[in-house]
Amino acid sequence: MEWKADALKELEKVPENVRSMAKMGIETTVEKKGKNIVTLEDVNEAAAQFRAIMGNREKEEKSTKIAVVRCDIVSETCPGVACFKAFNKRKVHFEQYGNDAQIIGFFTCGGCPGRRIFRLVDSLLKHDIDVIHLSSCMLLEKSYAKCPHIEEIKQMITGKGVRIVEGTHH
Repeated sequence: MEWKADALKELEKVPENVRSMAKMGIETTVEKKGKNIVTLEDVNEAAAQFRAIMGNREKEEKSTKIAVVRCDIVSETCPGVACFKAFNKRKVHFEQYGNDAQIIGFFTCGGCPGRRIFRLVDSLLKHDIDVIHLSSCMLLEKSYAKCPHIEEIKQMITGKGVRIVEGTHH
């Protein structure tokens, strides 16, 4: 099959490891149209189709990645069941998420004054964390003592550029 010079030049922009596959795909499409010369328009059309497919795939694969931080002291008596139930049923503070959301981290603060937060948020950032929920146990004042370091913990998290949601199941 013959290629116009500008079409070949555009094809050179395709990464070398997939260029021959792209070339075959373009030539097959051009042949199906009953043509025997590949034009710049044909290459651009194939590129647009590829971007549309990959863009849709990225949207399908992108899920909201959530972590929950909870009180270290309360973790001695609470296994976190209510937090997970609220998430699984998308209730209370998890209502905003679709079925694609996933909890990728569930950890304690490490004890007063939240000594583990800074290090664990760095670790979560390597896994593309979107949001960290402060568990209800850190915020309640009736069932448990409210976290005396909650403001500092929030600053540590937001200082790393991660969005916070206050609460899980209450």
